[in-house]
Amino acid sequence: MAEQGKISVERDLRLDLFRGVGLWMIFLDHIPHDVVSWLTLRNYGFSDAAEFFVFISGYLAGFIYGPVIKAGHFLAALKRLWKRAMEMYVAHIMLFLVFTAQIARTVRKFDNPLYEDEFNVHNFLLHPDTLIGQALTLRYKPVNLDVLPLYIALIATAPFMLWAMVRRPNLTLLGSIILYVCARNFDLNLASYPPNTTWYFNPFAWQLMFVFAAWCGTGGANRLWPIVQSRLALALATLWLVFAFFIVMSWHFAVLGSWIPAWLNKIIYPIDKTNLDMFRFTHFLAIALIVSRYVPHGWSVLRQRWLRPVVLCGQHSLPIFCFGVFLSFAAHWVLMQYTRGVWEQLVVSAAGILVMIGIAWVLDRADRVPDLFVDSAEINGRKAALGPAGS
Repeated sequence: MAEQGKISVERDLRLDLFRGVGLWMIFLDHIPHDVVSWLTLRNYGFSDAAEFFVFISGYLAGFIYGPVIKAGHFLAALKRLWKRAMEMYVAHIMLFLVFTAQIARTVRKFDNPLYEDEFNVHNFLLHPDTLIGQALTLRYKPVNLDVLPLYIALIATAPFMLWAMVRRPNLTLLGSIILYVCARNFDLNLASYPPNTTWYFNPFAWQLMFVFAAWCGTGGANRLWPIVQSRLALALATLWLVFAFFIVMSWHFAVLGSWIPAWLNKIIYPIDKTNLDMFRFTHFLAIALIVSRYVPHGWSVLRQRWLRPVVLCGQHSLPIFCFGVFLSFAAHWVLMQYTRGVWEQLVVSAAGILVMIGIAWVLDRADRVPDLFVDSAEINGRKAALGPAGS
């Protein structure tokens, strides 16, 4: 039973599982021309791991902090969410510094300028004084470091969104939809660096996924459950996934592309990731509907040992993501510097995932170490019980 005044939240292992799967997919997708990346979602549909993470983050924000704010503890939720946003900001800056240093060292040691151009750090190596300031304001971001600034923006504004959500959930969701439409039609986005560029993940568009997830986490999922359970919704979701699979396969096989009429091509393309195209959004919703229907909360399979590695990675998503960025560059360097054979791609991909699992295991064991420190009130209580000798 939870202590009086505290809110108990049961951990949903489904979220940890899919976060872990998303981390593995991000690692593989960040290795260019890796045959193992054919196992990731982006090769079979419109959405990818980015939608997974934004939805899970929004759902958890609503599920955990919605009741806190509804109970009148807005400042407590604000403090905790801003602390989390600050942790992600510090992680992003440290990741940026170490990542660019890693690339710079590789460029100089192996005399290969390809890496600095490929990962968008050439200007930083020429003008570090200017670019550090741009990085601190989240305007300058090397390749593969775009997603954390989006999370920082969403988590930092989440307390105010949740304050409105617990009072007027449907109106708050409607406001999110209006902001999304305005962002797409009026090119609303945050400025990036170099000048005349914008964020790769437009927070004014991606907030729709986050807010919709928070709406689900604060009770909307219960209202949607009859729809999730309906056969019509299941049939539509399945058909949409099959359609997306066919379209994506046409990118890889020209013969399939010839079957797609010109009018349909005009409707589909471009499938814009920056502004969260509706094709991506609805594709993810179709996956979420099927998963919610067939993977119930508390499913016993989620606790089996063979799933434990991916669940552990999902439970330590921030550090594993950061290490995954380094590991993907290391894997790319190995393949570029030595050989790009299929077996080598299999080995470096498997090695990177094993390292991520190992780091997650170490972090999990560290969390289990008991804290030997006690607070000052407990120390004073013990001193009083022991008398003068306790000093």
